[in-house]
Amino acid sequence: MTATLIWILVALVAIGLYLSWTAGRLDRLHARIDAARAALDAQLLRRASVAQELATSGVLDPAASIVLYEAAHAARQAEEEQREVAESELSQALRAVFAESAQVETVKEAPGGEAAIHELTEAVRRVPMARRFHNDAVGAVRRLREHRKVRWFRLAGHAPFPMAFEMDDEPPAAVVDRAA
Repeated sequence: MTATLIWILVALVAIGLYLSWTAGRLDRLHARIDAARAALDAQLLRRASVAQELATSGVLDPAASIVLYEAAHAARQAEEEQREVAESELSQALRAVFAESAQVETVKEAPGGEAAIHELTEAVRRVPMARRFHNDAVGAVRRLREHRKVRWFRLAGHAPFPMAFEMDDEPPAAVVDRAA
């Protein structure tokens, strides 16, 4: 009888340790999502800031400046529910303004234009990477949260179910081609 109780106690301790380890892993993955989201937000803000700076620099024609400024302003001011749409619209505006390499060359020829194009190139290249890191972290948490043990024992606690950040993040071809 004593041996049976000891084995039951050992089994319960082992199960408890396993569940504790799983809860810790889930917590670390949630922290990874938070860090990836902060990095994504920083890259999106950087891209919008560079776009606003270019729009107000006076090197673009007035129509392109207005389109770019409004899209960048909307992306910076968007509420969380509308953020993906606003960021996608900024991507579309960047592709429309910098659809041709002639526009990139015009900006490069202006004083400080080379640095501005370089900064824009870096910004539009980093956004897809940051979004991919964020969405990979979200996928890892979702896969772990789908396991029965996580649901049955409520190991996720009160953490909200993570959502991927889906947006159009294709960079303007003329900007990326110029940097290649």
